[in-house]
Amino acid sequence: METTMKPKIWTPGDWNAFFGFGTNILVNLLTLTGLLRFVLQMPSELVFRRILPAAGLMMCMSTVYYASLAYRLAKKTGRTDVCALPSGISVPHMFIVTLVIMLPVKIATGDPMKGWQAGLTWVFIQSFVLMAGGYLAPIVRRITPKAALLGALAGVSITFISMKPALEMFMTPMVGLVCFAIILTSWFGGAKFGGIPAGLVAIAVGTVIAWGSNLFGLNFGGMSAEALKASFQTFGFAVPHPAVGLVLGGLHWSFLKIILVTAIPFGIYDLVEAMDNVVSASAAGDEYPTTRVLTADGVISLIGCLMGNPYINAVYIGHPGWKAMGGRIGYSAATGLMVIILSWFGVISLMTALIPVVAISPILLYIGMLIGSQAFQESPHRHAPAIVVALVPSLAAWAKLQIDNALGAVSNIHHVTPDMIASMQQVGILYHGLSILGGGSILAGVVLGAMTTFIIDRDFSKASGFAVAGAILTFFGLMHGEEVGAFENAPVVIAYLAIATFLFAYSRFAMPASTAVSATTRGKGAVPIPSIAHGDPSTEGGVLEAR
Repeated sequence: METTMKPKIWTPGDWNAFFGFGTNILVNLLTLTGLLRFVLQMPSELVFRRILPAAGLMMCMSTVYYASLAYRLAKKTGRTDVCALPSGISVPHMFIVTLVIMLPVKIATGDPMKGWQAGLTWVFIQSFVLMAGGYLAPIVRRITPKAALLGALAGVSITFISMKPALEMFMTPMVGLVCFAIILTSWFGGAKFGGIPAGLVAIAVGTVIAWGSNLFGLNFGGMSAEALKASFQTFGFAVPHPAVGLVLGGLHWSFLKIILVTAIPFGIYDLVEAMDNVVSASAAGDEYPTTRVLTADGVISLIGCLMGNPYINAVYIGHPGWKAMGGRIGYSAATGLMVIILSWFGVISLMTALIPVVAISPILLYIGMLIGSQAFQESPHRHAPAIVVALVPSLAAWAKLQIDNALGAVSNIHHVTPDMIASMQQVGILYHGLSILGGGSILAGVVLGAMTTFIIDRDFSKASGFAVAGAILTFFGLMHGEEVGAFENAPVVIAYLAIATFLFAYSRFAMPASTAVSATTRGKGAVPIPSIAHGDPSTEGGVLEAR
């Protein structure tokens, strides 16, 4: 029942979350601009007057919508600590649609407009996958253990969210580590800076150090007056306008044969990731409707692509972090308005030239730290091994990506041959293993984490069910594979089916010597985790006997 309380749109803590989340969005926009201009080599007119204004419109719609969703939740529950879900352009998809969809088409045709059109068509298809999947996600969430969902999310946070910022910080320690110390001191240590948000303090200090170092010829952060002056050339007002003709014109086989291979599996990836992020918000105290969230992402992405934006919208990882900073409702809507100003007035390149990226990196690492730790804090202690298993596929995916990017950058190698794989194996780099384990890492993490969780709880029939799900997903190439199809990676499929058979048979013909573990006992964490350091793990938790 809805209360009569009128939630506050803005609180003092929203400043912290606004500067943190706003700089996160800024970094993503800067990265997006770099991909469009320097990888796809698109003309500035197309980037700054068509694509970025459309992307800004989409992100503004998303952030304002999730602010309104938080307002309704606060009014319904009467709580004052409700935090809006963060959202924006999906970062993994930013690289996928650029490098896998738009770049090959642009190279094949020599026309940047064709590359843009392929990206728009990709988002058009994936938007419908999201909207349809929104009705399936609540069922998946209901039957999947929290440790599996949060564990898979922890894998993403430790690798794709945390590693790059951490490396950047240590490459420019005078900026990165100093800013990181400010962040830790305030957001973990409780230090105050006279009412000024810690995120703003960190960015300001990092900017001063970077520009001040130029006076001594040290050039921390790579800032220059020439780049700052050149950034003013992109100023100018531009609003998005429809690109429906381009989108519909891309629905032919020459595009679709490239697009469908990634649009469907990444649509499923989006479903699982968004579901994980909703679960993460729920664990932090804010219960949002999964179907509405996923449907909104699909609708907003569809509107964005019809206006010229070739990138998908997604709920971001990090809700607990922004909430811990004091973020409530206003920070989300304020970020949306900021994005409009940045994208419609051509301010993005100015921000690139003014603020060193390394001053923002500590905020992203902080978010990764919180999400990684949340999986262990919000799940029963006995499920800790399942969380570790769930995050391992993301480690493999990240490691493979580093190898692929290194080969491409140094030697212009974009296809790894069997001879190269054999050579790497001789020095201990198991590239083939990374490829299998890391394929569809989010789905693989959820399946492996769920199997392990149910085995720990001695619910072997449910563990068997997830093993069957793993076999099916692997069969179609949605996990442990690099392309969608049939009969993909047969050895892994057979292994999952063998595990499913074993677990199901065990659930039917064997049981603990005492009694099966009841739901009440599970909730109290009474099932012991075997400890090899204290003896034979096979003897802990009871001897198993035939029924």
